Amino acid sequence: MLRDKQTNSPTFRRLTEELVTLLAYEATRNVRVREVQVETPVSTMTGTALTDPRPLVVPILRAGLGMLEGMTRLMPTAEVGFVGMARNEETLQPVTYAERLPDDLSGRQCYVLDPMLATGGSLAGTIQFLVRRGADHITCICLLAAPEGVQHLREVLADLEVPCTLVVAAVDERLNEVGYIVPGLGDAGDRLYGLTQ
Repeated sequence: MLRDKQTNSPTFRRLTEELVTLLAYEATRNVRVREVQVETPVSTMTGTALTDPRPLVVPILRAGLGMLEGMTRLMPTAEVGFVGMARNEETLQPVTYAERLPDDLSGRQCYVLDPMLATGGSLAGTIQFLVRRGADHITCICLLAAPEGVQHLREVLADLEVPCTLVVAAVDERLNEVGYIVPGLGDAGDRLYGLTQ
């Protein structure tokens, strides 16, 4: 249904949220937790809670916003930051136009949300941005990826000294001549929120 061009935006948003929640189970496999003492109505027990500093969820604007609710459903106490990164349609290179993140991400696990890993430029740029701020563990969640984007990410991040994991629902055939995933699902931002002029 996500791939079907007839699927309307409200349905597309709902399906994206559901799929991201499922992907988040895998993506948070290594989330850092600590033991806490909990008073039940009957006795005291040892439970788990997220460590401090709390994980940071970072959707890449605008399409990554459609993934945020599905991710925070699984980790409601995580903090949320934003990176606005767009692809220059002529050069296919990422351009940062906004960011709202802590200056110091030391000791932080970050979860980057980007529906489409096409060329890999925006995702690689965001990862590098987070590492420069001190993030020490990064997990990226994407709905779809192109083999070219996965390879580009491997090459750009080969010397990265920070663990980086990629969780995707599917790897498609290829990129077309204008950098879109084939068969893909179209422009995720437009599918989520409608066309912008």
